[in-house]
Amino acid sequence: MALIVQKYGGVSVANCDRIKKVADRVIASKKQDTDVVVVLSAMAGETDRLIDLAGQVQPIPDPRELDVLLSTGEQTTISLFAMALRERGFKAMSFLGHQVPIETDPVHGRARIHDISTKRLRDVLDSGQIPVVAGFQGISPDGDITTLGRGGSDTTAVAVAVVLHADLCEIYTDVDGVYTTDPHICSTARKIDRISYDEMMEMASLGAKVLEIRSVEFAMRYGMPLHVRSSLTDNPGTYVVAEDETMEEVLVSGVTYSRNDARITITKVPDRPGIAASIFNPITDANIVVDMIIQNTRAGDLTDMTFTVPRRNHEEAMEIVKKVAREIGAEQVAGDKDIAKVSIVGVGMRDHSGVASKMFDILARHGINILMISTSEIKISCIIEEKYTELAVRALHDGFGLSKGAAD
Repeated sequence: MALIVQKYGGVSVANCDRIKKVADRVIASKKQDTDVVVVLSAMAGETDRLIDLAGQVQPIPDPRELDVLLSTGEQTTISLFAMALRERGFKAMSFLGHQVPIETDPVHGRARIHDISTKRLRDVLDSGQIPVVAGFQGISPDGDITTLGRGGSDTTAVAVAVVLHADLCEIYTDVDGVYTTDPHICSTARKIDRISYDEMMEMASLGAKVLEIRSVEFAMRYGMPLHVRSSLTDNPGTYVVAEDETMEEVLVSGVTYSRNDARITITKVPDRPGIAASIFNPITDANIVVDMIIQNTRAGDLTDMTFTVPRRNHEEAMEIVKKVAREIGAEQVAGDKDIAKVSIVGVGMRDHSGVASKMFDILARHGINILMISTSEIKISCIIEEKYTELAVRALHDGFGLSKGAAD
């Protein structure tokens, strides 16, 4: 018998009516001689509500206690969902992370999965029941409840699918697949039928919000096919699978953007061995992720350094860099939060030249100045002024022939 893991996000289980409709969808799959494991998120808005409650009691909530609180969101949905299945005559059993168990490291708020026991899930499946698993949560080596961070239910679903050797992992969201760009910005965006793991990882890391990047990493590492689709329709979605030759024929698969970055520049830095480490080590120690880095050499053994960090960490990073600048004798530290990152992604870039120059030309023709550039084998990203974000996305989407009808 085939085995699929189905994950439903917060919008899909936002209220009892939607929970009942999702139960009907799961039953339809079960009736097709398919074993089903269901992974659920908290109801839409519930995690934010719980975070707000915590903030009313403790402005900076204790990480351990916050995880205990946030885990109750999924506890509600899995219990209600199991009830909905039972009301329809199908046996089901709900499982919190520690009941499976899903074993993680001890990092609260951003834990990583180390192992998942399959015994209880297998026993339930073998008895003809439907296991309903809480996404987003696990248990640390010390027995504490942990959470996996935003989008963690995607990671739970893929990890469960991998350890159970499922045939497919379906990720149900409020959108019906992966699009060439954000349809809210570009009305001519079209749904992609199939996309490679590498492309999906780049798009997830660059601002596309359809899948959490760690879930794609899991899927790629273990070759687990994903199907991203909507719980509100029966339309096929987007398959995320291993790369094939047909994907390489497409030069650019998608355009992404992010308004979550900020820029920091430190000028007249002494140009000598160890200086870069002295700047970036304290930032790393503060668990702040540095993305793009540009270094411009000046005359007289001096250099300027510009780099980007998450916008939420901008003020903290600025304070760290100002302190380092005083210690190493740099001249000035400047920051800028009014920036955005626009990117093009496609495995076809590996075997085609001139993609970067075409991107730069498109932006130039629309009067958009490029502040920073970063490239990888299948991605080119540019930092631009935030006010030009939507114009840049639409221009690149049209310029690379991604609009509806262009690929037909």
